[in-house]
Amino acid sequence: MATETTISGVHAARGSQDHPVYVIGGGPAGLAVAHTLRARGVRAVVLEKSGRVGSAWREHYDRLRLHTTRRLSALPGLPIPRAYGRWVARADVVKYLEQYAEHHGLEIVTGVEVSRVERTGSDGGDRWLLRASGGRELVASAVVVAAGYNHTPKLPRWPGLDAWQGTLLHARAYRNAAPFAGKDVLVVGVGNTGAEIAVDLAEGGAARVRLAVRTPPHIVRRTTAGWPAQVTGILCRRLPVRLVDRLARRIARMGVPDLTAHGLPRPETGLYTRAKQGAIPVQDVGLINAVRKGRVEPVAAVASFEDHKVVLADGTLIAPDVVIAATGYRQALEDLVGHLDVLDERGLPRTNGPRALRHTPGLFFTGYVTPISGTLREVARDARRIARAITRAAG
Repeated sequence: MATETTISGVHAARGSQDHPVYVIGGGPAGLAVAHTLRARGVRAVVLEKSGRVGSAWREHYDRLRLHTTRRLSALPGLPIPRAYGRWVARADVVKYLEQYAEHHGLEIVTGVEVSRVERTGSDGGDRWLLRASGGRELVASAVVVAAGYNHTPKLPRWPGLDAWQGTLLHARAYRNAAPFAGKDVLVVGVGNTGAEIAVDLAEGGAARVRLAVRTPPHIVRRTTAGWPAQVTGILCRRLPVRLVDRLARRIARMGVPDLTAHGLPRPETGLYTRAKQGAIPVQDVGLINAVRKGRVEPVAAVASFEDHKVVLADGTLIAPDVVIAATGYRQALEDLVGHLDVLDERGLPRTNGPRALRHTPGLFFTGYVTPISGTLREVARDARRIARAITRAAG
């Protein structure tokens, strides 16, 4: 069974390993790494700041299902139960993560937040010091940062927002459409989250749903004749970007209707080019029909707020009752590792997976990319590679 451990001071060594590998974050990526290390005989301790594993998944909206198939989303060493269906619901993802920790007997410490990771030793050494809540100082042989891509909600600094008198919430706070029945709602952001929340509102009784679009997204069918879009993404990952862009454009013209007349034109930049920039395609879970039927109305991007009005980029003034900002997240790694010169200009790790930077050996990151082949599939693959790299370095 999963082991809940209480840490006081520096973690004592167990067996022949002087110090454990600490894994920061008890989501899918962190749990997968902990298991693959344990399977290689390496003691791995998961540090989770909340009270339970899978905390980010517990906070997602009720309607959410994996956009990747059950079979291709399982973590190492435990299939996702067939009873959960092909497209696994949010609540079942949470149950699976709980089952995963229990099945593999992972050592998990909850309620401990790591604030800073430092090299330790007079010469830089090959150890790491973790400063954590409660004044804890933990020494690690290696560190894997898996604190989550969707870490801290991000809101744009729209002019006039401070004086606006309407209701604003980030998508992180959205659960279902019930509180918004009969209301005029503006959803800002047309990624997968914004698109699905807009559809959920339209189907759940909102009086009017508008979707503010800055850059038109690529929309793909989740399946075509039973063939999952994820499998296409896996097959295309190693093909030239321009070739995938051309293929995707042809497939879209055959399978996705042109929504230009409804305010949602086809994007000019290629699908794989956008994906390489971090903008994965929107999987259609009802958006196309909702837009064509006028139940979700695409509008221009938000420019500013003014008294009771929202000013759009095309100059239009609208007065929604509620604004839901599906505007993404910050990874919030600056305080944790920013001093180690391991982050790029966007605040993302400069490496992800089994390769550590030369000046920070033993420090790994996982779960900080959004590949078209599916995030859970890739964190499962990275977990094995990271475990291999750590055991190889340990000799």
